[in-house]
Formats: sequence, C-alpha cells, structure tokens
Amino acid sequence: MLPVTQTEFDDAVRVEALTRRFAGITAVDGLRFRVGTAEIFGLVGPDGAGKTTTLRMLAGVLPPDSGSASVAGCDVVREAELLKTRISYMPQRFGLYEDLTVDENIRFYADLFETGRKAREERAARLLAASGMSEFRQRLAGQLSGGMKQKLGLTCALIHTPRVLLLDEPTTGVDPVSRRDFWRILYWLVDEGVTVVISTSYLDEAERCHRLALLRSGHLLLCDTPANLKRRMRGEVVVATSSQPREVRDALAGAPGVLGSLLVGVAVHLNVDAAARIPELQRALVAAGVPCDSMLRVEPTMEDLFVSAVREAEGAGA
Repeated sequence: MLPVTQTEFDDAVRVEALTRRFAGITAVDGLRFRVGTAEIFGLVGPDGAGKTTTLRMLAGVLPPDSGSASVAGCDVVREAELLKTRISYMPQRFGLYEDLTVDENIRFYADLFETGRKAREERAARLLAASGMSEFRQRLAGQLSGGMKQKLGLTCALIHTPRVLLLDEPTTGVDPVSRRDFWRILYWLVDEGVTVVISTSYLDEAERCHRLALLRSGHLLLCDTPANLKRRMRGEVVVATSSQPREVRDALAGAPGVLGSLLVGVAVHLNVDAAARIPELQRALVAAGVPCDSMLRVEPTMEDLFVSAVREAEGAGA
C-alpha cells in the first residue's frame, strides 16, 4: 500500500451529516468524513450498507435529503455542473458501448469531456499499457472479458484527468489478474495527485486503501487507517482449526472470555479478551468432545475487525 505523503489533509472530499431516505428507509444516516488529496479512501460494508447511495450523492447525481458534501471544491448540490468537469464517477454498470471498439469508446468519452486529440492519445496509451490492454484497441467492447470491460471503463473514466475518482465496487466479479491491474492503475493515479474514493465488499481489498470508512445500514461505524482500526479492536484473535469448525464455534459460544466468533473455511476466528485463554478453550473443546487440530493467536483480519465493530454497534443499540 502506498503511503500518504501530504503532511496535512487538503480535503478533496468533505461530508457533513449526509443523509438520504427512500420510501421511509434511511439508506445513509448522518455520514461525516473527509478525504485528503491523493488518498485512496474506501467505503467498506455489505450490501445495503449505503455505499452506492453515498457515491451517487458525491457524484452529484442524487441529492441528499439533508447534510452537505463538497467534492473537488464543489458543492454537490449547488455546483453539480461544475463538479462534473472535475470528477469521474464509475458506477457498478459503466456505460460502455459494446458495438464500438476499445479505441472508439475511449474517443467517445474524450469528446464528452472535450479532451484534445493529443492529450487523449497520450493518456489512453499510458492507461491501456498499465492495464495490459494495448493489444486490444481494435476489439469490440462486447467481445471483452468482464475484467477487461472494467479496465476499459476505468480508462474511459480517466481520459479527462479528473481530480477525484469515484468507483462503485469496480472489481466485483473480476478475475484476480484484472484486479491486480486495476489497483496498479489506482496507485499510479495517486502518484499523479488524483483522489480515489472506492466502495468494496471485499475486505481483503480494503487493506489496500489509505483509510477506510466501515459502514453498516447507512451508519458510519469506524473511520481510520487499516492498521489503526485493527489496533482499536477489542481483545485478541485466536484461530482454531478443526475438521468440525461449526461444532468448535458452537461449543465455545458464550465461553468465558469469548467475545465473538467468525467461521473462515475450516477455521474459526475467535475474538477473545486475551490469548492466555487458549489452554482453557482447548480444555472446553475436549470436554465437549469436539476435535481441534490447533489453536494459535494471530493478527486480526479486516473480517475480524468488521464483525467486532458490528457487534459493538449492536451492543450500543446503533
């Protein structure tokens, strides 16, 4: 992950008490956060967390019911037209024209943003090279793989060199190689001074962001760097591996010192008040007749952190 180089935030995005409701349901509830220039900021959470609604408001395509937001120095409501010239918004389904070639799609979006031919050709060449797409310039967009379509969409979104890039779950369903290429481009953009706000439900991908906003049901649970968020997590994480992981989870539910648990394949991640509980937990499994191959303390993952944050929010009545 790239370091944030600025000594203090020159805010590219400011969100204050941003709220949006649909038919009596509050999709986004009083969000507050700031994003610094040349920062990758992640909106992280499951479906229904409010990620897409937040990005649509930041892009100026959906007005908030209350609160305010400024992006690239523009109020998203009062200066929506000026905002469009300073940002790029790539929704989950980006509007590529499948009967046009890669080059023709790029040219179309460059013309929309009045990007000159020389600038378009130079930038397209760099973006396509970075994404491994150079040899596919004459291929119809409809004949590209899902990952290649996403990389073409990103190229089109970046052809006019925006100040802020808004990405709504751009790597969903994308193959690992294309995901790697996608993030390589994002790191390159940060080096150029572009600010990136990206939503994702992939918690492993969240590790690549400079800072994260963990969202649940429209509420902001936590906002900080991945490392700081993990340090704030209550207790420690112990991983128990077993041929019967569900039985391990059930046998230790409610055991002294066990704050929560998470099934991960053939393992159970146990959030405990202290790793010194391991011998006690092992004895509990023996008494219950549940096999356990190993039980070790590990560093928490983003999944562990998110589950812990949700549990604490529920305990607080959020």
